[in-house]
Amino acid sequence: MSADRLDSAAAVARAAGAAMHHGPGDRPAPEGATCDSRQAAPGLLFVGLPGRRADGGEFAPAALAAGAWGVMVEARHARAAVAAAAPDQVVLAAADPLRALQRLARARVGALAAAGARVVAITGSTGKTSTKDILAALLGASGVRVYASPQNLNTEIGLPLAVLGAPAGVEVLVLEMAMRGEGQIAELAAIARPDVGAITNVGPVHLELLGTVERIARAKAELLGALAPGSGAVVPADEPLLRPYLRSDLRTVMVGPGGDVSVVTSGDGYLELQLPWGRLSLAVAYDEPHNLANTACAVACALALGILPRGRVEPRFSRLRGETLERDGVRFIVDCYNANPMSMRAALDNLARQEAQRRIAVLGTMAELGERTAELHREVGRTAAERGVDVLVCVGKEAREYAHDFAGEAHLCSSPEEARALLARLARPGDVVLLKASRAVGLERAVGL
Repeated sequence: MSADRLDSAAAVARAAGAAMHHGPGDRPAPEGATCDSRQAAPGLLFVGLPGRRADGGEFAPAALAAGAWGVMVEARHARAAVAAAAPDQVVLAAADPLRALQRLARARVGALAAAGARVVAITGSTGKTSTKDILAALLGASGVRVYASPQNLNTEIGLPLAVLGAPAGVEVLVLEMAMRGEGQIAELAAIARPDVGAITNVGPVHLELLGTVERIARAKAELLGALAPGSGAVVPADEPLLRPYLRSDLRTVMVGPGGDVSVVTSGDGYLELQLPWGRLSLAVAYDEPHNLANTACAVACALALGILPRGRVEPRFSRLRGETLERDGVRFIVDCYNANPMSMRAALDNLARQEAQRRIAVLGTMAELGERTAELHREVGRTAAERGVDVLVCVGKEAREYAHDFAGEAHLCSSPEEARALLARLARPGDVVLLKASRAVGLERAVGL
């Protein structure tokens, strides 16, 4: 974490608004942070967050025993932490460790910005993680020193941890921002202070929390509202719900048909895009339609930074987001980190493109859809039928609605383990099996992951 004004333990304490109870103030700053004592290791600051089930501050001695750089806890845990600390380990106390963590991350962004780094923030109902991964690959292939938030560190806790893991000398930070309610994106943007803000799309996700797609659009648009005048904004060209939030003082790049950046054609490992001044051809290591659309969004972000992408795009997609497995002649597409009606349709579109003896869709429950849960599950089931799915496997209580209008072969399973046993009997060489569900389902267990 060492850079500019965050080069010592004393500087870290000041930035976080925390009190030093132990350790040398001149110790070089940590290399990152964690809120999980099981991940505590040399070079990392452990932040003990109070929670409903457990109080992270109680695990400070364990984190120190694991060799952590130091800990930051509530004052009531400081004495126990000091007793467990080695002479060179740091103990910080804060009234609110989460807010202290966020203040520290904001200061880290400031330190990196002072050294020339820029921040791209990406949100959206679907595709934000893949767009993040693709943008990181685009920039890296173009010779940019880039750092992207790992996996899905995209919440009020995860984003600060991602920021604090960024190395010195980075030129662009690509940060993903989650949205579970109004005000969250604004809170994250206040930490990240993005130079470019991108919204991939708006759809019926988190309806249980926000009620309407219009409110979802408003919550996503908090990212646009947080941008400083002159910043770059990337938005879908065909999303009318975002139009009220567009600003004339931003450099806005529209993505998609009729926009500034759009997909022209693709095939055989390449993608051709239409840009405002001509066409751009990219070599790509993937061909899923939704990821090609995500690539257009990533290119728009690069252009908003003033960077014209070049080279071959080979992203390291985050785990459980479309990774493939081959087992006994059966190909599994494991895309079950999360799910909503939009991403379900995209995944089924991709399944329909696959050469296969049979196409099997193992679909688990889509969470947080509120009053429209049954309706939206049935819509996805109809989409599966329209896309030529041969066998439908529904996993979970709400998932049974997928089969409501599906006329083909359908099976109902109560758990991923039951689905795994079914697939062992059902799947044959030459079949392609899609697994897709919300995170809470844990559908990867259906293939033993």
